[in-house]
Amino acid sequence: MINMRATLVYLGGKIAAINKPAGLSLATSKKDEEGAVTRLLVALSNSDRAKMLQGWSLVHRLDSGTSGLTLLALGPLARKELSALFSSGAVHRRYLALVWGEPHSEVGRLAWALGPDPSDRRKMRVDASGKNAATRYRVLASTPVASLLELVPETGRTHQIRVHLAEAGHSILGDDFYGRLRHIPMGISAAERRALQPGRPLLHAWKLDLPETKVSPPLSLEAPLPEDFKRVLKKLRIAFSEDQESRPTP
Repeated sequence: MINMRATLVYLGGKIAAINKPAGLSLATSKKDEEGAVTRLLVALSNSDRAKMLQGWSLVHRLDSGTSGLTLLALGPLARKELSALFSSGAVHRRYLALVWGEPHSEVGRLAWALGPDPSDRRKMRVDASGKNAATRYRVLASTPVASLLELVPETGRTHQIRVHLAEAGHSILGDDFYGRLRHIPMGISAAERRALQPGRPLLHAWKLDLPETKVSPPLSLEAPLPEDFKRVLKKLRIAFSEDQESRPTP
C-alpha cells in the first residue's frame, strides 16, 4: 500500500521528473509495458496528473523500495535521446542512503563487478566475471550506529548501490534483501533495530543533473526527503538540511 503521493518535480517540453514514493513498483513486463507509467501517474495528485499528456515512457527505473527522482520522456525520440545520456554517463545522479556503522574513510569509491546471484535470480552479487560497476560516496554525517551517505553511481547496474554498500560492510537500514546482522553495530537491541527500519531500504534518489539536449535545457532537479527517512534521521539525532551545499563527491 503506497502511503504517500508521487509529486511532479518538473514538467517541460518532452521531459517530466517525478518524485516516486517508496513502495511503488516500476517493474515492467512485455505484456504490460505501460503499466509502470500508469501506476506512477495514478500516484500523482489530480492537479498534477491533469498536466500530463498521453505517450510518456520511463527513461530509467528505481527499485520499488527506493524513493526519489525518476525521469519520463514524451515520445520515442525524446526517450532515445535521454536513454543515450544515461548510457554515456552524461547524467549526474546523487543518492542519499542511511547505512549501518561508520565508514573508515569520509570519501571513497566502491568498484566491484556485479552479476546475477545463481542462488536467487532476483538478486545481484559481487562477481569478478560480471559487469563493471563503480559507486562513489561521501559521508555527510555519522554516528556510532549509522551514517548518512551521498552516493554517485558511475554505472547503472541493477541494485548497484545496495550491493556495493552491503559488500563494504555498511548495508542500508531497512534493506532486508542485502543486509546482514553482522553489519549492525554491537549493542543495538532488536527493538532499536525495528525502530530504525521503516520496512524499506532508506535509499533516496536525491538530485539529478542533465546537460542541454535537443529536448530540454540543462536541468538540475531535486526531490525532498520523504517523511520516513526524516523520522529515522531524527531518531539518530543526525542533522541534515536539504538546503546545504552539496559538494562534489570525489
